[in-house]
Amino acid sequence: MDLSTTYMGMKLKNPIVPSASPLSKDIGNIKRMEDAGAAAVVMYSLFEEQIVHESMEMFYHTMHGTESFPEALSYFPELDNYNHGPEEYLEHLRKAREAVDIPVIASLNGSSLGGWLKYAKKIEQTGVDGLELNMYYVAADPDKSAEELENQYVAVVKSLQDLNIPLAVKLSPFFTSFAHFARRLDDAGADGLVLFNRFYQPDINLETLEVTPNVVLSSPSEMRLPLRWIAILHGHVKTSLAATGGIHTAEDALKMIMAGADVTMLCSVLLKYGIDQIAEILKRLEWWLSEHEYESLQQMRGSMSQKSYENPAAFERANYMKALAGYVLTEDLKYHN
Repeated sequence: MDLSTTYMGMKLKNPIVPSASPLSKDIGNIKRMEDAGAAAVVMYSLFEEQIVHESMEMFYHTMHGTESFPEALSYFPELDNYNHGPEEYLEHLRKAREAVDIPVIASLNGSSLGGWLKYAKKIEQTGVDGLELNMYYVAADPDKSAEELENQYVAVVKSLQDLNIPLAVKLSPFFTSFAHFARRLDDAGADGLVLFNRFYQPDINLETLEVTPNVVLSSPSEMRLPLRWIAILHGHVKTSLAATGGIHTAEDALKMIMAGADVTMLCSVLLKYGIDQIAEILKRLEWWLSEHEYESLQQMRGSMSQKSYENPAAFERANYMKALAGYVLTEDLKYHN
């Protein structure tokens, strides 16, 4: 069975890629991911705020509640816990690259145009195979328009075009015209789009009256959002498409590939059930393909995208009306009023 795929120009043995998470902080875990069958691994993120500690910048980000730790379990830990430079992260990348044969993709979350460029160049020098730009901005400034925010993303991608490693952009879904914006990033030179970043939302502790972190692992139902947009974008952008968020089973991965994804990224399922889930998902993936008489993943990729599906409106407004009309109340709710 041919499970191979191509992501950002890299030939991968299968579409299963662990996404950025605390698991990759341990070289032993990265080796276990490779042994379990992972085709590549995305490392945990380097945050510019971990490196640049100017008081005004830290005050700005803290007060504006950016929740800038998609892979961490705490919201801005004590300053003493921050790295005082990128050296530790860069050395970890070098060790990871030497430890495994599968592609290693670094992850960077910058907060300034100069920071993106400076640290991306340092990351490139470690020998990693690619770089994922973890674009994690909360549009909380009422004086900044949607166009200004989009221009900021595009400027970052354009500024990194001199790098000799492929670039993926990990995005949130919160854009007014997402398909148009995706094409802008494609035109700017992005080699991949990762859909979607999860914005962890703060909570309020009623006893201490403090804003507290609230990290919840994804559930399979969350995969429907990236599924829809990958299906819409497939065939309309040249860049690779990676699906992330809510992918827990082989069936989830199959749906994403049918929608048009080149790779499917795992995080919560590995944190919850362990790295060995990679092998289980791959085994189930091969079984399903064999049972349905597929010889390769390539045969099915994009077969259920909006471009290929006989009823493309299913991904848009028409399906919204159909879903509401088809909802059946339980017996308790029918007579509750």
